[in-house]
Amino acid sequence: MITREEKASVLRALHVPGTPVVLPNVWDAASAKVVAARFPAVATASAAVSAALGYGDGEGMPADEAFAAVARVARAVDVPVTADVERGYRLDPAQIAARLADAGAVGCNLEDSAPATGEMVDLAAQVEFLGAVRAADPHLVLNARVDVFVHGSRDVEEGVERARAYLAAGADCVYPIGMPVDRVEEFCRAVGGPVNVAHTPDGPTPAELGALGVARVSFGPGLQRVLLAELERLVDVVHEGGSPYRR
Repeated sequence: MITREEKASVLRALHVPGTPVVLPNVWDAASAKVVAARFPAVATASAAVSAALGYGDGEGMPADEAFAAVARVARAVDVPVTADVERGYRLDPAQIAARLADAGAVGCNLEDSAPATGEMVDLAAQVEFLGAVRAADPHLVLNARVDVFVHGSRDVEEGVERARAYLAAGADCVYPIGMPVDRVEEFCRAVGGPVNVAHTPDGPTPAELGALGVARVSFGPGLQRVLLAELERLVDVVHEGGSPYRR
């Protein structure tokens, strides 16, 4: 059986600028099995997990439920699992690393803004935080979110500064969520390390993002929202007296 450390090595090696690992994010064991049958790794999306469990995003779900959801996903698949754990649900770095290991995850996303307020965390404090998580688990594949484009200055230079600092602190990849598409190639060149970009409905395809130098493409809660919209349509058909099984 492949060890957790070996799974982490597999996941880390998938982050290749120009040939990105594509991660259609999941929220439960069923969705994880669908993805794992087709892709080399599985990633959870905190917003999708929260919605599935009846909580709001922004660390609205309790830590125990968040990590239990990750554990159910990891138990359901044989591929490496990386978990979106927001900012760690108010746990300290050692606890975050331990809870991820206990859940069977070999990677995680960590945000640099306060979930409750959206306020950006001081750069030095975030570097210390990421460094402590790295020290607590040298094998963990760290994807450090850069939130300046959704909560901060929206300044590319600040985003690059944070990204470089996070990579230097031990992050394996950086995730400038909400960055304008026309700045992606510039950002990737300036950072000089693996960059994660989310594929959006009106944005470049994963292959097109790869051509811009991206190393990881994720979908966040997008797929869940598409499926819920389809479910709503089908339920409307039933409500109107029709059959959801007929087109």
